[in-house]
Amino acid sequence: MFNPSREQVRQFFTDAWTRHKSGGVLTPLETMAARIMEQHPEYFSDLEDPQAQQRDYSVEEGRTNPFLHMSMHLAIQEQVSIDHPPGIRAAHAKLTARIGPHEAEHIIMEALGQVIWEAQRLGSPPDNEKYLDLILRHATHD
Repeated sequence: MFNPSREQVRQFFTDAWTRHKSGGVLTPLETMAARIMEQHPEYFSDLEDPQAQQRDYSVEEGRTNPFLHMSMHLAIQEQVSIDHPPGIRAAHAKLTARIGPHEAEHIIMEALGQVIWEAQRLGSPPDNEKYLDLILRHATHD
């Protein structure tokens, strides 16, 4: 399993952004990342700021970590593409039909964050059933 460091993740996004803006050739993963980055103009300045590689993006700043946010988009897109955990593709489709693909990923991101936080707190693996249930609740309720 690939487990990149914080610096490697940030370098991946900034390099992909630079190549994307200059019209360079992108790998398939970089192409996915570029689409995500284009949907988040609020992060453009971070992607172009050399100091962003070292920034902490603490909760106290009241700002989302752009690299974590975009990484979660990539992770969710991968989960949906391979339907793992089983059922996430269908849950994503239901949610997407209701609110659109980008907003669906944001809802899924919240569910993923909650399930990961609970797993870390309990010292257990993530609860895939709860994860899917949280997503499906949003897919069927306003």
